[in-house]
Amino acid sequence: MEISVIGSSQVNLGRVNDVGFSNFSRNLNSKNPTAKNIISKGSNLGQNQSFVWPSKSAVGFIVRACASAQNQAVVSEKASRISRTKPNDGVKLYVGLPIDTVSNSNTINHARAIAAGLKALKLLGVDGVELPVWWGVAEKDAHGKYDWTGHLAVVEMVQKLGLKLHISLCFHASEESKIPLPQWVSQIGESDSSIYFTDRSGEQYKGCLSLAVDDLPVLDGKTPLEVYKEFCENFKSSFAPFMGSTIMGLSIGLGPDGELRYPSHHHPVKRNTHLGAGEFQCYNKNMLNNLKHHADTSGNPLWGLGGPHDAPGYDQSPISGGFFNENGGSWETPYGDFFLSWYSSQLLKHGDRLLSLAASTFEDVPITISGKIPLIHSWYKARSHPSELTAGIYNTVNRDGYDSILEIFAKNSCKVILPGLDLSDEDQPTESRASPEFLLAQITSSCRKHGVEVSGQNSSISGDLRGFEQIKKNLLGENGVVDLFTYQRMGAYFFSPEHLPSFTRFVRGLNQPDQSLDDLPVGNQESVEALPDKNLQMQTT
Repeated sequence: MEISVIGSSQVNLGRVNDVGFSNFSRNLNSKNPTAKNIISKGSNLGQNQSFVWPSKSAVGFIVRACASAQNQAVVSEKASRISRTKPNDGVKLYVGLPIDTVSNSNTINHARAIAAGLKALKLLGVDGVELPVWWGVAEKDAHGKYDWTGHLAVVEMVQKLGLKLHISLCFHASEESKIPLPQWVSQIGESDSSIYFTDRSGEQYKGCLSLAVDDLPVLDGKTPLEVYKEFCENFKSSFAPFMGSTIMGLSIGLGPDGELRYPSHHHPVKRNTHLGAGEFQCYNKNMLNNLKHHADTSGNPLWGLGGPHDAPGYDQSPISGGFFNENGGSWETPYGDFFLSWYSSQLLKHGDRLLSLAASTFEDVPITISGKIPLIHSWYKARSHPSELTAGIYNTVNRDGYDSILEIFAKNSCKVILPGLDLSDEDQPTESRASPEFLLAQITSSCRKHGVEVSGQNSSISGDLRGFEQIKKNLLGENGVVDLFTYQRMGAYFFSPEHLPSFTRFVRGLNQPDQSLDDLPVGNQESVEALPDKNLQMQTT
């Protein structure tokens, strides 16, 4: 398949500042594509038109067309005759939509671009897309006041194109896209800061609620679990016509960035300092009360006064001494085991509560329920695995911390989402003592043991074929357990000449597991043309 940018005689991209989409590149089968040979000769895209991020948003893409007065683009009837590249039947391929696809005002950001992008993904042979649904957008103004307008519009767009959809329910904030928690929740936090995670210095993480308040009536007399349950039930009823036909899966947010972990790395590390392992997040009053009670009942009341006093700070090397020391560190003492067992157990209970909530809410709906666990690979080669410990995963050289995590996924019949399938050990800095490959192998082994199905994601978007080769290896290798992979995520760079050819090779490579991506052509001789009077129209936002 060839995807081409068609000249002005075939497509009108719109007025200046209109959001449009050109179709892509005429010469994607060039082995080393450049901006010159990717853009067709008839196009002005490389001259007075360009892909840029809009100034008001970090997500989305725009084609500025200076020569046209019309504002619609359409895909020709030839599109239906394209021989699409379908991934291997054993692995479904999804692409994540931009984080802020639905804006804070509940409209679709850059709707024409999103529509064109969805059409392009369909033509590439992608099975579906993933849509983030933000608590801070859908229940923004008041408890129980839901607005699904923008999300419903996106789901309808996906349905019309025959794509499948995975929904990510996000009960956290996104600093990157300036999506906060609901306003009414933030107002409660101003008067009761104990609803947030807190580190040793008293700094709070306001990107999600502390797991210590799961069962406390801190949200206008309701517990967070009750509020999450109401949110899920309203979503279920509002999107019922799409469940099991368009919406095939749903993941529930379990913590920062949706992952089952503490926000141990939220503090920005200073430049030219050691790669730290994060800090324990157990210092709000509710966590400390819980710790004290646990210590008292264990017969060691002095152990419940706070977290480890000798744990390093964010900017300090974790293995230079103190709690995480390689030999003789406190993590190997009875106190260390007491604290780490308690700290990790709180996270496990939180994950179990949320997975159970989602499983029970959607038990009568034919969709798959998932939760995401992190791939915290830095310091994995250290005996104590300090980065995992501060994040709440009690995994060390002597202890498998993922076995108990996968038990709760199996118990609730939930699928696990694993990021980092693009990461390789050879690309990690030596001083980080990281091993994403060995960690991934450990986690997938536990998944197999407990019969938990796995979905995969990448950790970063890049046109480097090495990352795509690593993903392909993890998906199609002998030990592969992933049956659905979501590439994160769609945006300006995704469709750029620096990235799209590599992604196209990757899609083709899933059908040719024995062939290197470098050896695969990007396209054949058929092309997608855009004509002004056929089929798909993309409206402005």
